Amino acid sequence: MGYSVGQVAGFAGVTVRTLHHYDAIGLLSPSGRSAAGHRRYDDADLDRLQQILFYRELGFPLEEVAVLLDDPHADPREHLRRQHALLTARIGELRRMAAAVQHAMEAKKMGINLTPEEKFEVFGDKDPERYAEESARRWGGTDSHERAQARAAEYTKEDWQRMKDEVDAWGAAYSALMDRGVAPGAEEAMDLAEAHRRHLTTWFFDCHPKTHEQLAEMYVADENFHAFYEAIHPGLPEHLRAAVRANTRRLAA
Repeated sequence: MGYSVGQVAGFAGVTVRTLHHYDAIGLLSPSGRSAAGHRRYDDADLDRLQQILFYRELGFPLEEVAVLLDDPHADPREHLRRQHALLTARIGELRRMAAAVQHAMEAKKMGINLTPEEKFEVFGDKDPERYAEESARRWGGTDSHERAQARAAEYTKEDWQRMKDEVDAWGAAYSALMDRGVAPGAEEAMDLAEAHRRHLTTWFFDCHPKTHEQLAEMYVADENFHAFYEAIHPGLPEHLRAAVRANTRRLAA
């Protein structure tokens, strides 16, 4: 007896109106009719409908689908090979799109609302999103973390550039200090540690000295943060940690 138009619509996830349209344009005409004249589809019709829906999902116009399916020399296996190749390419495209969306999600999580070109212009190869995961793991959900994100979301490209310029100047000063062999407990080292804390307070959140100590520990323990400060000067993460501890004691005195 075959399948009714309603049954086929349910199987395929299309509307009855779509099946009527395919019949009207000769793309998919049912193989039989019931005694009452209603459309009846057999298994071969369902196979053809599956092919139609494959090509439609891949963006082929109905006219091209009809030409592909009605080619008298076409091998059914060739349809499958072609569809497999097209689907594989589509999967690769979707994966690239998903990666781009994931990248954008991470940027939003960090509050860095810059285009990829702007981020590269400001930060170069030092992508700030590399540090988001560890920061979120340690402080995600805290008031300080939420305030830092909210403030960062308002910054423009020029703000980020000014912030980076400050970091670069601080890094040059700290590197020169270490080259001169200044100890972490020296006044000059503690002053640069305090400048670091005030930079965080100015741009992100009110960085209490004890919080600053916790951050300094992360700069040593976390791979990404350690690499960032180590690139400024070898041994800087450990030196800064000691200077931050000394500055905390100085502020508490």
